[in-house]
Amino acid sequence: MKLICDYSTQKNLDLLTQAYRLRHKVFVEEMGWHDLRKPDGLEIDQFDTEDAVNMFLVEGGEVIGYQRMLSTLRPHLLSHVFPHLCDVEAPTGPDVWELTRFCTERNGDKEREKMIRREMLHAAVAWGLENGVDRFLFESDPYRMLQMLHLHFRIVPLGVPHKIDGEDVIACVAHFNSATLRRLDELRRNSNVTFIRTDGFNRQFTKAV
Repeated sequence: MKLICDYSTQKNLDLLTQAYRLRHKVFVEEMGWHDLRKPDGLEIDQFDTEDAVNMFLVEGGEVIGYQRMLSTLRPHLLSHVFPHLCDVEAPTGPDVWELTRFCTERNGDKEREKMIRREMLHAAVAWGLENGVDRFLFESDPYRMLQMLHLHFRIVPLGVPHKIDGEDVIACVAHFNSATLRRLDELRRNSNVTFIRTDGFNRQFTKAV
């Protein structure tokens, strides 16, 4: 099993296509976000650009987990799609990135799905700490917020839950540090995942444009 961190949409087109298909399956077909439905079954939005950092969890050549990070110094979901979720001003800066489109392959094995989610979060936190990032913005159901507290994120809501496609969604800031990484390490002690970066972190991502 490999966790691939990709800074270029051109280097892993096959993985990206698989990820877009997984996103469509999870968000449209399973969760009912029908506004995102695409005839080709690929869920792609305006933030899927060269500025995004993509992470893929790959097993046997198949993408089984995906997440995307967006710099808050550029347009992102909370600033341009869901600003109404915020009752206070959302933080921005080189140390704040938005974690979005988090999804995993679902096959009915709840323990495996939990393992995949933890691997993805471990990779995101490790990437953040290596690159001067210590906060993620995210939009999710309130239950996910409680799960992240258990993983030693410090969660700060930016507003109250709003109904989106019939589901409660809340915007939050997830603060993390080395203690968060240690907690995730404890929970993945027997992991066989290899973390692969396709390129070094490019500091242009953290500069305002």
